[in-house]
Amino acid sequence: MYLLLVIVSYFIGAFPSAYFAGRFLKGIDIRRLGDRNMGASNVYRHVGHAAGIVVLAADIGKGAVTIMLAQRVASQPVVFVCGLAIVVGHNWPVFLKFKGGRGLAATIGVLLALLPVATGILLAACVVPFIKTHNLVITGSIIFTPLSLLAWRLGASPDLILYCVALPCFVGLVHFATTKNLTQEQKREALYM
Repeated sequence: MYLLLVIVSYFIGAFPSAYFAGRFLKGIDIRRLGDRNMGASNVYRHVGHAAGIVVLAADIGKGAVTIMLAQRVASQPVVFVCGLAIVVGHNWPVFLKFKGGRGLAATIGVLLALLPVATGILLAACVVPFIKTHNLVITGSIIFTPLSLLAWRLGASPDLILYCVALPCFVGLVHFATTKNLTQEQKREALYM
């Protein structure tokens, strides 16, 4: 039963909201434009601001809702594996030949469900810097860098604190791996929404 839950989490994570936004709204494959990322930021730039915001909400939502459901039926270690499966599904969706996003929004959703107060505080803290800069690295740093400390201060378990460090580190590695062969212009684009 737990294996099925992990598999379902992968398939929910693999739902390609950015791809559908590009296809249905502009008739384009978002993976062929800009920084070639199948994420909200690329949709925001090449499909439209409203579409990018909807994709961002959908990608955060699929992480948060799936984890909230998993928490009802599974132990914490299984929930952690489900969170990873969501991000893996987002990054390597079976529906699109395993070419997806970088997992930032899906990770935010997972952590928002696991640590709603801590993640919510840090999301609120990054709103103004994000509006001013549209820089995803700055935004991600504001959310993820202090998250473990804030989670600790709010009484989170050691396992959860470690997880809220490990999952963003995984996303950072994916970001590095998927941008290292891009042109300088594409790399710059990958930093901004």
